[in-house]
Amino acid sequence: MTPVTCFAGHKVALFGLGGSGLVTARALVAGGAHVAAWDDNAKARDKALEAGLTLVDLTTADWSAFDALVLAPGVPLTHPTPHWTVEKAKAAEVEIIGDIELFCRERATIAPSSLFVAITGTNGKSTTTALIAHLLKVTGHKVCLGGNIGVPILALDPPADGRIHVIECSSFQIDLAPTLAPSVGIVLNVTPDHLDRHGTMENYAAIKERLIAGAEFSVIGDDDEYCRAMHRRREGPAVAISGASAIDGIYVQPGSRLVERRSGDVVTTLADLTGIRSLRGAHNGQNAAAAVAAVSPFNIPAKVLQQGLASFPGLPHRMEEVGRLGKVLFINDSKATNADATEKALLSFEDMFWIIGGKAKEGGIEPLRPLFHKVRKAYLIGASSVDFAATLGSAVVFDHCGTLEVAIEHAARDAAQSDAREPAVLLSPACASYDQFPNFEVRGDHFRHLARALIARVDEP
Repeated sequence: MTPVTCFAGHKVALFGLGGSGLVTARALVAGGAHVAAWDDNAKARDKALEAGLTLVDLTTADWSAFDALVLAPGVPLTHPTPHWTVEKAKAAEVEIIGDIELFCRERATIAPSSLFVAITGTNGKSTTTALIAHLLKVTGHKVCLGGNIGVPILALDPPADGRIHVIECSSFQIDLAPTLAPSVGIVLNVTPDHLDRHGTMENYAAIKERLIAGAEFSVIGDDDEYCRAMHRRREGPAVAISGASAIDGIYVQPGSRLVERRSGDVVTTLADLTGIRSLRGAHNGQNAAAAVAAVSPFNIPAKVLQQGLASFPGLPHRMEEVGRLGKVLFINDSKATNADATEKALLSFEDMFWIIGGKAKEGGIEPLRPLFHKVRKAYLIGASSVDFAATLGSAVVFDHCGTLEVAIEHAARDAAQSDAREPAVLLSPACASYDQFPNFEVRGDHFRHLARALIARVDEP
C-alpha cells in the first residue's frame, strides 16, 4: 500500500466505496488523514464498516470542514449531470480529486525522481500497460503494475528510487488528476467512447491529452487525427507511434510485422512481431510500437527486447486464445465492448464464427459493415439481438441464440463442419455485458469455461 502522507492531519471527504474506494480510504487513513467516507449503496457502506472505516453521511455533513473530496472514478464529475457530492464540494470551494492524483502528490512529496509510466487511450491501453511492465520486468527492473488495469494504484508499493510504476489511466481517472506528470506519458488513440460521461469528443480528447501535458517524455499515436493534433501541440520530447503506417517515429511496417524506427531517411529495425500470437493484429502492432517507444530510454539490447516481446503472455479477454478443438480455434475477446475494439479482432482473423451482442453502445455494429465479408456466421446473444440482426440483414448469415451457452455450441458445431483451414469461434461482443453479466470479465470467464468444457467433452475417450 501507498500511505497518503501528504494529507496527514487533513479532513477528507471520500465518496465511492467500491474496490478502489476502499483502498483509497485505507491509504489516506494510513497516511494520517481524517477520512469521512460515504456511498449511496448500503452494502458498500457495510463493507467499509467491516474494514474499520469511519462513515459520515455526506448529505448532511459540514462541507466547509473538508480540505478535499476524493471521488471514485465511476462517479459522474460533469456529465450527464454532476453527482450531488460534486455540487456540494463546488459550493464549499472544496477541491475534487481521485486516487491517481493522491499518488501523484505522494510521489512529489516522497520520491519526485521515481519513474512513473502512465498509459491511456480508448483501446489497447491494458495490453500496452501490461507489455511495458513485462518488458521492464524481464530486464530486471522493479515494477509496480496497476491503475485501471485491475490493481488500484494506492494498493501498490509507494514511489521510490529504483521502483517503476506502470499505470493504466482511464479518462475518468485523468479528469480527477490535475497534477498528473509522469516520467513517460502515452496516449495510444482516441475514438468515440464514454461520451455520456464527457459530453463531446473534443472534451473527451482534451481529457486524454492531459496525461501527456505534464509528461517529461511522451509517446503519441499517429493513427487518428485527435492524437496527431496532440503531437503537433506537444512542446516537450515526444515520439509518434503507429501500428499501420511508416512514419517518422516508431511503427510496425505494414505487411512485414517488423518494428522499425524512422528518423528522416534512416530506418532501424528494432524487433519482429512475426509469430507472436499474443500480439497479432495491427492494433497490437500499435501497442507493441508504443511499448518499445516507452522503454527506449532504458536502452534495452535488441536481443533482450525481442525475447521480451516473444514471451509476453497477453491479457485475459483480449483476443485470448483459450483452446483448440481439432482445427477450431476459440478466441475470448470479451473486452471488446464497442465496435472499434471488435474491429481489431475482425481484422486479425479469417473465417470467423462470431458471437456478438449484449448491451449495445451508440452506433451498434454498423461501423463494422466493411468487415462483414470475413464472417462465416454470426451468433446473436443478449439485448442487442434484434437491432444487430437488422444491421446484419442479408450480409451475414446469423442465428438468434439468446445465451452464450447456446451460441458457443452452435458456433463450434458450424466451425468444425466448415471448409475453413483454421476457423475461429470468436467472442467479440461489441457490447457492454450488463444485460446478462456483471462485467466483461465474468462474460469472458464464462466463455473460457464453456470452450474448455466443450474441448474436454469431445476429447474424452
